[in-house]
Amino acid sequence: MVAAREPSQKVHTYKDIEFTLKKSERKTTSIYIERDGSVSVLAPKPFDMERVQATLEKKRSWIYRNLAEWEDLNRTRVHREYVNGESFLYLGRRYQLELVKTQGVPLALKQGKFCLVKDLVPKAERYFQEFYKNKLKPRLDERIDQYAPRLGVSPRRVKVMELKNRWGSCSATGMINVHWKCAMLPLSVLDYIVVHELSHIENPNHTPAFWRAVEKALPNYEEQKKWLKFNGAGMSL
Repeated sequence: MVAAREPSQKVHTYKDIEFTLKKSERKTTSIYIERDGSVSVLAPKPFDMERVQATLEKKRSWIYRNLAEWEDLNRTRVHREYVNGESFLYLGRRYQLELVKTQGVPLALKQGKFCLVKDLVPKAERYFQEFYKNKLKPRLDERIDQYAPRLGVSPRRVKVMELKNRWGSCSATGMINVHWKCAMLPLSVLDYIVVHELSHIENPNHTPAFWRAVEKALPNYEEQKKWLKFNGAGMSL
């Protein structure tokens, strides 16, 4: 089964499953379907390929099912253009783009519109990313302060960055990274991302104990998780 992948990563094949192999600081082997539809295997080093293959075989039906769902959901992926009237997301709401001759900053959200300096359209994606990063960090800090005490954890660091194919990540040392695209999500869904990563501080894997921790902090997490699954492909530039 062939899926999208980053060309810089070495691709392994087990029967009909292509996957990338990544180092994990945990003792267990885990499989993820990335946001681009690729299959990633996180395993302890030194890699035990027989163990990796055994995990892939065990999860074969799960991999097929999730890749099929990814293909269905990504048929509705949005490809936006930087022209007047195009809509862009911020905290779950859509705002139309207006190209302006001049203003104090390259990109601003004002009077219910994204205003972009017309001469800077070739660099529009960069300015949108900077906008999202700058706006997301304080929102993120607020949500961390709200939910970390409920879970009894304290992250070492919280950073907004480019994460390629994930919404968020949590290292074994409690460092949390969140994709800048999360600035496009409704706050309720951002809460799910925050709680998800905070819960990984004490529960590295997606065990029943992990999901109990998520539910304790966010009882309606299933609703937000489902929203992200069906709408995540639209969070794009």
